[in-house]
Amino acid sequence: MHEADSFQPRFVTREGLPDSAADTGVVLREDGAKLRVQPAVTPFGMPRRWRRPPAVRLARGEWLRWQVNYRFAGTHGGEWTYRLDTLNIAYGTAASELFLGTPTRSVNELAALR
Repeated sequence: MHEADSFQPRFVTREGLPDSAADTGVVLREDGAKLRVQPAVTPFGMPRRWRRPPAVRLARGEWLRWQVNYRFAGTHGGEWTYRLDTLNIAYGTAASELFLGTPTRSVNELAALR
């Protein structure tokens, strides 16, 4: 969400694995009967994440919520901006209201931003 558009939520819904040439920000790989999920983090946000949680493997019917936040330093006057990324991903067929409930798996990469 951005202040410029009155904080309207933005989201993308896709079916299937992404095209490997696309910049999706998340690595998805089917590994046997499981889906391996590993979001990429931006190298420009703070704090630096030298150690990250391992990839999550989802079985069919499971879903994951992964959250990570950043602080970006401005170039003038020391002002900074905040960014929160939330990835909701289901493996297999899912009801449209699935992501309104409690996830099967969750990863919290929220950091204290000073």
